[in-house]
Amino acid sequence: MPWKEANVMDLRTEFVTRALREETSFAELCRSFGISTKTGYKWKQRFLANGQAGLTDRSRRPQRSPTLSCEDVICALVALKDKHDSAGPKKILAMFQRQQPQLPQPALSTVKRILAKAGLTQRRRRRPSASCGQLVNPVIATAPNEVWTVDFKGSWYTPYRERVLPLTVMDAYSCQVLLTQIVPDARMETIQECFKRLFSEYGLPLVIRSDNGAPFACTSAPRGLSRLAAWWVSLGISLDRIDKGHPEQNGRHERMHREIAQQVECRVRGDLVATQAALDSWRHYYNHERPHEALGMKRPAELYVKSPRRYNPQPVELEYPPDYWRRRVTRSGCIKLGGRLISISVAVSGWQVGLQPQGEGEFKVWFGRLHLGVVNVRDEKFTAAT
Repeated sequence: MPWKEANVMDLRTEFVTRALREETSFAELCRSFGISTKTGYKWKQRFLANGQAGLTDRSRRPQRSPTLSCEDVICALVALKDKHDSAGPKKILAMFQRQQPQLPQPALSTVKRILAKAGLTQRRRRRPSASCGQLVNPVIATAPNEVWTVDFKGSWYTPYRERVLPLTVMDAYSCQVLLTQIVPDARMETIQECFKRLFSEYGLPLVIRSDNGAPFACTSAPRGLSRLAAWWVSLGISLDRIDKGHPEQNGRHERMHREIAQQVECRVRGDLVATQAALDSWRHYYNHERPHEALGMKRPAELYVKSPRRYNPQPVELEYPPDYWRRRVTRSGCIKLGGRLISISVAVSGWQVGLQPQGEGEFKVWFGRLHLGVVNVRDEKFTAAT
């Protein structure tokens, strides 16, 4: 019970003085002052321990606060955020746990509060969700090297007006960035050389996912087959293309491009050589240091292993069933059938295609495992598959 309004210190002093004299029972004395026996014993013990000073009110501030963090923890978190400015609180916490196991481990809410007080976070604007529902990619990777994704990062210029056009390749399962190579152009021969080096180092994937732009695809060719894609097919690699105008179907790759835009693009005060070195350094950070929420805060390098399918640089001949007819495609993209030249596609020029007889002068045209369309000998016409 609270003390009666008066000079509180005088009342407390009078109470403990009479309590020490033991002239009346302690319970009666407490009732006469309008306090409980618990409160009476408290003030008596404080007086015996600290004298008159023990009768003053003490601060009600908690002696221990779970929201307080030690200075070393705060400094370490701020230093990590300063070094990895694009990483959010979850990734900062994962890196802190890995690099500072000897320090007290804060909760995620504590990390968010510390970074916010330091002015190192930005509140993101929520975007309205699309009403059409989520799109699902036709091929979902369940292991490393099942699906590789490829694209060009949007170009920018160095301070010397040199164009920076990075070709990027990522393993869809582990998020391991396999390539961030500045290329002089997007010609098939240039990109093919990059993939030759990539295949020699990491082996062959089962599927390569790309958009519908050159040199990965050709919208005017059957099955959208480009010369580069035809080479991939000849190596036993299947093709997977996202729908036109839907980059979100290659979301992880686009997210990786955003990281490059935030951390590398237009931040290097040097030429192409310096920019390439910065991209190589960023790729090492992305693969070996940066934790990924989609991977359970693991790093890509912890999940990725090279493909057991090794790359043979020697030209290979496509195989077809014994009952297929085989025809070599000319440089102009034609095959000779029944004494006539029938146009197929320049994308497969130099390769053999397999013709599966259908009867009445019709043949299904195959390029490896890829069905290109149907050729009719009587009409001398090729109809692309849809």
